Amino acid sequence: MENWKSVKASEIIDFNPSESISRGIVAKKIAMDKLEPFTRDISDFELSEFKGGSKFRNGDTLLARITPCLENGKTSKVTILDENEVAFGSTEFIVMRAKEGVSDEDYIYYLSLSPYWREIAIKSMVGSSGRQRVQLDVLKNTKLLVPSLNEQVKIGKTLKALDDKIASNKQINHHLAA
Repeated sequence: MENWKSVKASEIIDFNPSESISRGIVAKKIAMDKLEPFTRDISDFELSEFKGGSKFRNGDTLLARITPCLENGKTSKVTILDENEVAFGSTEFIVMRAKEGVSDEDYIYYLSLSPYWREIAIKSMVGSSGRQRVQLDVLKNTKLLVPSLNEQVKIGKTLKALDDKIASNKQINHHLAA
């Protein structure tokens, strides 16, 4: 970690990046209930008319910004879309996108699950009881020690391989139980 740099999160993460879906267009929608706690992959979506909400692409991380969803671990990585497809979902998502040539999408996803990141997000929540939300500016200004892009890719690949193995084992167990 001696070569890691101290940066603000906004230097490596594009928060709520601009995307476009025209009102009235039918598109894939990922509602908050489609995110399983502490589960990388989103297993389902619905087709719905776009009337508003956060917009995202494959590779983006969706982080719940409202209580109790954040505390319950509702954070996932978008991988179920077609190439160049834009989908939408809850206004209660913070969309986190890796910056090209600066950060790795898998590294950003696993960073968002880290106790360090989650504690900062949870402690930043404001609002009335039961409807508290993460303060986005607090996340954007969070100081991080970050490795080079090459090392981020290696870390992301290693953690992704472990998640893939866990998912495979769960599937095997499910088939054995059936």
